[in-house]
Amino acid sequence: MADLPPLKGRGATYDPDNRFAPTRVEAEDDGWWQEETPVRRATLVAEEAARSALAWNTSPDLPFDRSLNPYRGCEHGCIYCYARPSHAYWDLSPGLDFETRLIVRSGLVDRLREELCRPGYVCRPINLSGNTDCYQPLEAERGSTRELLAFLLACRHPLTLVTKSALILRDLDLLRALAERRLVRVMISLTSLDRTLKRRLEPRAASPGARLKTIRALAEAGVPVGTLVAPVIPGLTDHELERLLGAAREAGADTAGWMLLRLPREVATLFEAWLEAHYPDRAAKVMSLMRQCRGGAAYDARFGKRMRGEGVFAELLAQRFAAACRRLGLNQAPALAAQQLDTSAFRPPHPQGDLFD
Repeated sequence: MADLPPLKGRGATYDPDNRFAPTRVEAEDDGWWQEETPVRRATLVAEEAARSALAWNTSPDLPFDRSLNPYRGCEHGCIYCYARPSHAYWDLSPGLDFETRLIVRSGLVDRLREELCRPGYVCRPINLSGNTDCYQPLEAERGSTRELLAFLLACRHPLTLVTKSALILRDLDLLRALAERRLVRVMISLTSLDRTLKRRLEPRAASPGARLKTIRALAEAGVPVGTLVAPVIPGLTDHELERLLGAAREAGADTAGWMLLRLPREVATLFEAWLEAHYPDRAAKVMSLMRQCRGGAAYDARFGKRMRGEGVFAELLAQRFAAACRRLGLNQAPALAAQQLDTSAFRPPHPQGDLFD
């Protein structure tokens, strides 16, 4: 699929087969003329009545054990997105389908209310979103994330939030109120300061400048904010690591994290096709460095390895990150202490239909 041209405004260059489908269709040239099927580019939105709200995990690599995802699929179209393979569970492709056929999870507040009211529920921070960006363009129309923030504020329930969208500033009133009660911290994802690379890598996400302005606006509003330099792509973006951290610090971030590029399942072939389409001169080098960080494979899913990799190159990245943070004053004790959110103020919501509500 590496010979397919890139599509303007989209990350993936094609739709790989759904790995759960019982059959596959392949075009075969039999010598007869065939009209080419146009590639779908329009964004289609469907609704799914949510049967549950919280997704739980026991991963030692993650700083949270529960997350909440208002949407399936993401129009940002980031080619590297580790969530792409999840679209196959909905009988859709992790390729163009992931960024053009989106699913809104309706009724999330009602499901969340039920789950928070359960007798055995223990309050710990909820992460928005663990899978796809809760502030992707669709949020401007649907407002699901804002509704969830308002509900969590009413319950005094703490949350963490990771996004690469400037749309988060729409909800600055709620975030400020949450921050005043030590109920929220935000991480703004940064990948590259190169606008051309960003447009190819994350075609419908906010520009680097807009993300830095978002960090500044959150910090000035008193909302604890840091940056997540992710993913770091060897041979493509790794040279920007210190510059990204410096720009985030100047904008007001006081904490930072990083993650190595992850290429689970179909993401590996999609990313390689993207490299061949946009950076054919660097494709072999990038994949070679990735395999050096993954024990010779494109991806290593083991806990403790999947986020940071291993080997000489991965260790060098970790050392560079640590040195830059020390130099810039990131991840200092006061900032880390401020990240500790308050779980003591949580008050379970009244069950829906309570006569005494």
